[in-house]
Amino acid sequence: MGATTIGALIGGAIDSMSGDDSAADGALYGAITANVLKVALPVVATWAIGWGVLKGIEILGDSVSERIKA
Repeated sequence: MGATTIGALIGGAIDSMSGDDSAADGALYGAITANVLKVALPVVATWAIGWGVLKGIEILGDSVSERIKA
């Protein structure tokens, strides 16, 4: 099953718990959310890894420059 289908099923189930007759709008919101997350999560993960690498390089550079000065 694709992420869109799973998102639609979960959204429909959550929406139907509220007692509404139709779960179609919840399924639609779930499908849209799943598609947004398919794009957003890799972007956020890539940004976080890149930030961590740059921060590590900065700390390493500071450490090396302190040892050279001493």
